[in-house]
Amino acid sequence: MGTSIQPHLAHPTTAIPTPSRDSPEPQHAAESLPEALGSPKRLSTQKESHPPSPCPLQGNYRLERWLLAKLLQRLGSLPIGVVLPNGEELAGSTQPPQIRIRFHDRRAIWLVALDPELYFGDCYMDGRLDVEGDLGRLLQMVFPRLAWEGKGSLGLGARFWRLVGRTASNTLERSRRNVAHHYDIGDAFYELWLDKELLYTCAYFPQPHLSLEQAQQAKMEHVCRKVWLRPGETVVEAGCGWGALALYMARHYGVSVHAYNISRNQIAYARRRAKAEGLDHRVQFIEDDYRNIQGQFDVFVSIGMLEHVGPAHYSTLAKVIDRCLKPQGRGILHSIGRDRPMPGDRWISRRIFPGAYAPSLQEMLDVLEPHGFSVLDVENLRLHYALTLQHWLDRFEKAKDQVAQMFDQRFVRMWRLYLTGARTAFITGTLQLFQIVFTRTGQNAIPWTRAGLYDQPVPPNPYASEIQHPGERG
Repeated sequence: MGTSIQPHLAHPTTAIPTPSRDSPEPQHAAESLPEALGSPKRLSTQKESHPPSPCPLQGNYRLERWLLAKLLQRLGSLPIGVVLPNGEELAGSTQPPQIRIRFHDRRAIWLVALDPELYFGDCYMDGRLDVEGDLGRLLQMVFPRLAWEGKGSLGLGARFWRLVGRTASNTLERSRRNVAHHYDIGDAFYELWLDKELLYTCAYFPQPHLSLEQAQQAKMEHVCRKVWLRPGETVVEAGCGWGALALYMARHYGVSVHAYNISRNQIAYARRRAKAEGLDHRVQFIEDDYRNIQGQFDVFVSIGMLEHVGPAHYSTLAKVIDRCLKPQGRGILHSIGRDRPMPGDRWISRRIFPGAYAPSLQEMLDVLEPHGFSVLDVENLRLHYALTLQHWLDRFEKAKDQVAQMFDQRFVRMWRLYLTGARTAFITGTLQLFQIVFTRTGQNAIPWTRAGLYDQPVPPNPYASEIQHPGERG
């Protein structure tokens, strides 16, 4: 579909000339291409200084207009306006713009035009561009176009980094650094916008009107029922966060739990909580990597850890599961995922989750298949995660002044974009949320139907001598 790119000015409208070999070089030319494509500086909690271009409200923006016009054409006919530093506006369609992206300096235009996936986020969090209107609405319009284009390769810079870039392997040492980057920035920050038990994974909403606290409790119950926990069993949890699920399983189902995590902050918090609640005799919080899990267990649980493993280490994880599960064992893998394998968002990887990778469903299944595991159940909770993120975002915005005092405005803008973008990704289907329940091959002592997940009577299994209703607790 053709796209009308119209400049809107305070003075009469003029057509956008396309640069040619004979076009005069624009005044105050932007930085060179190599500098524009250079790797961003490491994120600091201090506001970076970006000196404005000379005479930012004057000058010839002919080349910048052309770059932005090409970008708008690639996005399709969307009601988006782009405002240059001199006040000139380009429109992505003949419709009045619903949302405007306002650039404050020339170099930001170059960066975003050359590699929007990476530099839109950087320029937004640095205040070098602003979104006038609903940020979530803007992302919802753009995300499907990016997916259709092949995961956002809309600029020369994006194509270049796709060609030369390689995802670093999540070694033991790098995994620890990556986790510290995101999770060890202070419990007080997460307490501002997570639920009271600090569950930082998708909630489960049996009814959409439930509170975040109710939905997170429902998620933990949903997980326990899926693996039909029974009193006296042993559970290993790979990646336990602040410990809420491990404590829930021990308290409500009478099981013993070994919970592993390499976040020093989270382990310290979980241990304090276990002791305060008198559950430290049933739950051991172990500061170590999943690769070092020791012992054998009835149940393997991983909620939101697979995203941090990386495809290069899936076979290692599979061997760990095989080694630690008893002959009658079963387990659950819960992970953000995608409909097909594709690279992760590079801005998220650089600024929010270093080393993260969201697998496709097939990639998750490939973890299990080589080691004699049978998949019993697959559920996609994509829209539950969208609603979870809406709750988080609402709470984050209410606490933004406190967040700014802890860090700075740059940090606030970075996390606003991250939470809004994640919510949009689940709404548009760019991201999925898969839960896979599995057992050893030939394990017959399993629920006959899913009825127990919804607190309904479970018919007897004629092939299992004994089986307990998933809702029965110790």
